[in-house]
Amino acid sequence: MPKLKTRSSAKKRFHVKKSGKVKFAKALGKHLFTHAKSPKLKREHRGTGHLRDMDAKKVRLELFPYGAN
Repeated sequence: MPKLKTRSSAKKRFHVKKSGKVKFAKALGKHLFTHAKSPKLKREHRGTGHLRDMDAKKVRLELFPYGAN
């Protein structure tokens, strides 16, 4: 049976912690800083977050077939 490949997009976007939680970078923080975003929106989308348990399980099983990182 052939080896399964890890999804390249998942490698770049998610980091699986030892506890099993999946960390990700929040969206909307890469461009358009001078206009089009309120200070509240910029503040809320700063930094990283963790996926909910149901979504984290799906990421671990489907996108990282042999475990992550």
